[in-house]
Amino acid sequence: MIELKKLGKEAIPAAIEKAKQYRLLNEPGAAQSICLDILEVEPENQEALVIIILAMTDRLTRDYSVGDGQITTYLAKLSDEFQKAYYTGIVYERRAKALLGKNSVGSEATVYELFSQAMDCFERAEGLSSDQNDNALLRWNACARIINSNRLAPTERTHDFDFLE
Repeated sequence: MIELKKLGKEAIPAAIEKAKQYRLLNEPGAAQSICLDILEVEPENQEALVIIILAMTDRLTRDYSVGDGQITTYLAKLSDEFQKAYYTGIVYERRAKALLGKNSVGSEATVYELFSQAMDCFERAEGLSSDQNDNALLRWNACARIINSNRLAPTERTHDFDFLE
C-alpha cells in the first residue's frame, strides 16, 4: 500500500479553495480527495466537512457508490445544528434526484419519501436559521416543486398476497 503524503497545516486555506474549484469544475472526486487530506490534519474543519459532504453527493448521479456511513460520519462532525439539518436535507434531496433520474419502475414512492425526508430536514433547519438565511426555505420549495411537477405521492403499502389482507 502506498503511504499518503501529509498536507501542511499552513496549506489548508489554499487546499479549501482548490476543493471548491474542483466541485465547480464538476470533479467531485478530486474535491473529496483534497478534503480527505485536509481532514487528516484538521478532523473538525467545518468548511472541509461541508465540501466533502457536497462532493460525495455530487457523485450520486454518476452511479458512484457513496456509502451512507461515510456521509453520516461527516454530517455528525458538523458543529452547527443548522448546518447538520440543512446538509442532511441536501443528502436526502440529492439521493431523491439521483433516483428520479434513473426512472426506475416502482421507485416513485421511494423518491417521494426521500424528498419528504429532505423537506423535514429543511424545515428543521429553517427553524434554526437567522432571519437573513432563507436557504432552507428555498430548498424546501425546490423539493415541493419537483414533487408536484412529477406528481409524486406516497403509496400505501399493500401485501403481496391477498390472504394477508
